[in-house]
Amino acid sequence: MKFDLLSACREKTLVAAHRGSASGNIPCNTLSSYEAALYQGADMIEIDVARSADGVLYVFHPGMERAHLYSARLIRDMTAQEVDSLCLVNQDVTPTQFHVSRLDEVLDRFKDRCYINIDKFWMWPDEIARRVRAHGMEDQVLVKTDADPAVFDRVEQVAPDLPYMIIAKQQDDYSEQLKKRNLRYVGVEALFTEETAPICSPEYIDRMHQMGLIVWANAIVYSYRAVLSAGHNDDISAPGNPDAGWGWLARRGFDILQTDWVMPCVQYLQSIGKR
Repeated sequence: MKFDLLSACREKTLVAAHRGSASGNIPCNTLSSYEAALYQGADMIEIDVARSADGVLYVFHPGMERAHLYSARLIRDMTAQEVDSLCLVNQDVTPTQFHVSRLDEVLDRFKDRCYINIDKFWMWPDEIARRVRAHGMEDQVLVKTDADPAVFDRVEQVAPDLPYMIIAKQQDDYSEQLKKRNLRYVGVEALFTEETAPICSPEYIDRMHQMGLIVWANAIVYSYRAVLSAGHNDDISAPGNPDAGWGWLARRGFDILQTDWVMPCVQYLQSIGKR
């Protein structure tokens, strides 16, 4: 499979599965949750990376140990042997048969199968970039960081060969300069609390497209207090009003939609001709 994210976004609206597709006994950020997401039609899986005390990279959202492992200890304070001995819990906080996967295991399983977004890349950019290159997945993996000039410099030093996106809130002050740097810069994850925010205006999205860049929107809701897309989200879409959620984002021109409801999102986008 050939991977060219910019070209893929010109062909259809891509769907990114937030931590895979987790439900029932299948926890998020597991091999099974990612397999479920692909089965449901996702183009991309979003993964989080944590690192053990002895330097092993795992696919796990840092700080979520109490929720997903029922552990008061953080992975960063455990050895790899200790992490490997743990079991994830399901949505009823009941232990499952699933263990925390190592980053190498996830990369190996999904090589040549889908796009992979590694979030929070700023935490361990050197190590993550080395693992991506070791698997020969430089075209397949999208890395993402906050919009921080100091972080830009670091990414330029250690990962100029990886597709790179920044997370910008309300407005984008960096894309034009980042496109000129020694970076494989592809665009912005846009966070906005109201429809009038500059970063979600049709004019801004058109300008990004004219520069050959893409714009990502979040339909996910990790906390109802954190407004990521002016309310055009999964909580509106999945119960039966996708026009007001996924539809608004797709019609506005966003190239990638991140969701926790992969199959209905894919089916809806197909129904309105966006896939």
